[in-house]
Amino acid sequence: MEECKNRFYVMTAKIPEAGAAKFNEYESLVLPLLRDHGAKLEKRLQSPDRLTEVHILWFPSPQSFEDYRNDPRRSRHAHLLSESGAVIELSLMTALA
Repeated sequence: MEECKNRFYVMTAKIPEAGAAKFNEYESLVLPLLRDHGAKLEKRLQSPDRLTEVHILWFPSPQSFEDYRNDPRRSRHAHLLSESGAVIELSLMTALA
């Protein structure tokens, strides 16, 4: 398994006010699944108005990231994310320091 010690996934979500409850419900159901894939939520940041959220995630390998994304338990709750209206941006980043 390829080790990715200095690589992180950064997820930014822009959440409409009307969708905040659905987004938070989705997050409460899927974030615990990270552990099952050897991943860590390094940081979870939220704007003061609670309508922008940033997650800094670490996965031990690209395959573990794909396994998390395709986890049927996660997919089962995808409708909540869709219904929230959140706009998600995902970037793969390398730690410089």
